[in-house]
Amino acid sequence: MADAFVRHVVTFGRVLREAGLEVGPGRLADALTGLDYVDLTRQDDVYWTLRQTLVSRHEDLDAFDRAFRAWFLRAPTAPQRREPGGQQMQLVRRSAAQRGPRDEHAADGDDHALGYSPQELLREKDFAQLSSEEFALVGRLMQELAASRPRRRSRRLRRDSRGRQLDLRRLVRASLATGGDPVERAFRDRVHVPRKLVVICDVSGSMEAYSRALVLFLHALVGSGRGVEAFAFGTRLTRLTPDLRGRDPERALVEAAHRVVDWSGGTRIGASLKAFNDEWGRRALTRGAVVLIVSDGWEREDAALVGTEMARLARQAYAVVWVNPLKGHPDYQPLAAGMRAALPSIDRFLPGHNLASLEELAEILSGIERRHAA
Repeated sequence: MADAFVRHVVTFGRVLREAGLEVGPGRLADALTGLDYVDLTRQDDVYWTLRQTLVSRHEDLDAFDRAFRAWFLRAPTAPQRREPGGQQMQLVRRSAAQRGPRDEHAADGDDHALGYSPQELLREKDFAQLSSEEFALVGRLMQELAASRPRRRSRRLRRDSRGRQLDLRRLVRASLATGGDPVERAFRDRVHVPRKLVVICDVSGSMEAYSRALVLFLHALVGSGRGVEAFAFGTRLTRLTPDLRGRDPERALVEAAHRVVDWSGGTRIGASLKAFNDEWGRRALTRGAVVLIVSDGWEREDAALVGTEMARLARQAYAVVWVNPLKGHPDYQPLAAGMRAALPSIDRFLPGHNLASLEELAEILSGIERRHAA
């Protein structure tokens, strides 16, 4: 299956999640596997394969059909987006000028020649090679990616006509108007809220080529809403959340650089993780959170401490994701001692060297599931 079409299906999964469907990486993997066995030039084959693998509830069929028509068939009507509060919003599809070549391969079998637009080239360009103009554009695109936050079902219930739990109080109140006969049934369901996200970013000398871009991504994540905490480390840990709350990303970058006194210095991953666990872990900051660590894994001191503190972190967190910019290179192997020590406690190990890799990260974060044992 062509890479462009795979990316097209993965992005369709994001559209479905925005429409309220529960589509995680596992369901997308099943969908791609199923598409390997059908004729992609047949619209019905593609439709039924995606519907059987990506839809788990009968009440989601209508939303799936709208999304399929809008995304694959370019129908004029856009699918509805179900917000956590129950309000309905129109999901505005990107215009043809905004879509890259990866989005131009429709499922009706039209095999267009896939050229590369400037934006597509920018997606694949290594952060270390960006010009100042390209860097500014990448910063704006990161704002969109940061919106793909991991979510969880809260204990709080809200009124939902498609819910599975009867709202007994509302049911009894409504029955008073019908002489005690519960004619109108009311239901409730749990609210989906963003899961806590903790980001710990390596800004040591070995990460200098990527630090600026990744701190801009931190700024975008902090600006995506409540529940995001950002830290940086070189030889010691520094909390950056207050410095990244402003709207101006360049100013936030300057303030962060002033706050981190060991920027582009040495690397003490184990000691920095220990400082985080000792202070912030005890405050239950990581309990139930997705922890995102951005580092090349080069530890200048005892790598065994990295393994110990990563195990502590994994026991508290919902999931641990490690992003390594070096992993984006074809010949990369996790040979650094610190990286090898951390791997047993990591749920997802991803590259982070360009915009396309951050798109993959955002996709995984939006539907992440826990892998390591509690």
